[in-house]
Amino acid sequence: MSLIEDFGRETTGFFSYAGGAALLLADCARFVSRARVRVRETISQAYLLGVQSWGIVLLTSLCTGMVFSMESANQAVQYGVGNLVGGAVAFTMARELGPMLSAVVVAGRSGAAISAEIGSMVVTEQIEALQSLGLSPTRMLVVPRLIALMVMLPLLTVIADIVSILGGMYIAGIFAHVSYESFINSARASLPFTDLLKGLLKSVVFAVIIAIIGSYSGLQTRGGAAGVGKSTTEAVVIAIILIFIFNFALSYVLFQQ
Repeated sequence: MSLIEDFGRETTGFFSYAGGAALLLADCARFVSRARVRVRETISQAYLLGVQSWGIVLLTSLCTGMVFSMESANQAVQYGVGNLVGGAVAFTMARELGPMLSAVVVAGRSGAAISAEIGSMVVTEQIEALQSLGLSPTRMLVVPRLIALMVMLPLLTVIADIVSILGGMYIAGIFAHVSYESFINSARASLPFTDLLKGLLKSVVFAVIIAIIGSYSGLQTRGGAAGVGKSTTEAVVIAIILIFIFNFALSYVLFQQ
């Protein structure tokens, strides 16, 4: 019976968490639709969550593009299709790895920061103080972080795409002697602008996931400092899992043709 009880408890917890996160997203959408947005706080969060994440996003995308180019260029040259390396790198990074890796990195950094900050406010009763003043925690805390990430993550994804392609071009020229002109021409031919826009659409969805999961986990924090650490870990893990799931679903919907 304990196994059945544990399964039922986990199932109930899953639907409770999913429902709570969905209600938080709907509440955010209500405030945004009424233009009740704290612009100054949104700009501040854009700097804290987005601008300060560009370094690790740049490093991650650069190394990924270089490794992918090195592996694919050697094989392509052996089979006489070295002129396709640029297209392979640009195609893969812009459609899949660029948005997904940027989101995973930002989830680990900014998602954890959101959950820890809001969780600390919960355990120190600052959220109750806001509510006692008639202020909505969703409008004051969640909406600025949501909008900031929805703006900044696509920009970080563009940086990741550019840096990964340039890094791949450099490595392909060194290890496989693929000319820069051939690499760029292949990238242009293989990557339509619509595919780049679809990759950016993915990043917007990922931004919503990171902001909502981080905020909801923070708001559900209980148990003092230990609870803050638990909610922070929970937010990062759940956000990354959802990023992978939604990446597959969006790829199937957007690129199945």
